[in-house]
Amino acid sequence: MATHWVYADVVTDPEPRPGISLADLPLGVRPCSLAAALDVLGERWSLLALREIGYGVHRFARIAGYTGASRDILADRLRKLEAAGVIERRQYSEHPPRHEYHFTEAGRELFPAMLALSQWGDKWAVDAPSLTRRHNCGQQIQVDLRCHHCGQPVTHDTIHAEPADRPELPG
Repeated sequence: MATHWVYADVVTDPEPRPGISLADLPLGVRPCSLAAALDVLGERWSLLALREIGYGVHRFARIAGYTGASRDILADRLRKLEAAGVIERRQYSEHPPRHEYHFTEAGRELFPAMLALSQWGDKWAVDAPSLTRRHNCGQQIQVDLRCHHCGQPVTHDTIHAEPADRPELPG
């Protein structure tokens, strides 16, 4: 029977895990979902615009004011986010035509990632956080990744990679 170690409620297994060692694959640019997500989101003004939309700021001028982005750059980032299906424009005035920006389902699903990034920034990027985020129960929010199957914490040491099942492409 293998020996297991417990660190901060995380069970680690000294035996090799199933899956593949990504560090041992032949050198080459890897396709990955993180790179694809960064193509859509990985620019400062895009993330700050999404922050504001998440705060309930939906109109262009207010998003620009709260982010500090120039109007040209912000317009470009909002167009890209809309084209990627992260946000949608909703017209609120016909004369002159004016739109608000709202999350799509894809945008709403960014919430945990944005919250985790904010929490990381609170700890590592600023001297003191500018906000305290609290749950409806009154307690401060703490991002906590757990496996939905077993309830154990998800850490670098508790996951492994496997090739994804991909459907056959018609030839």
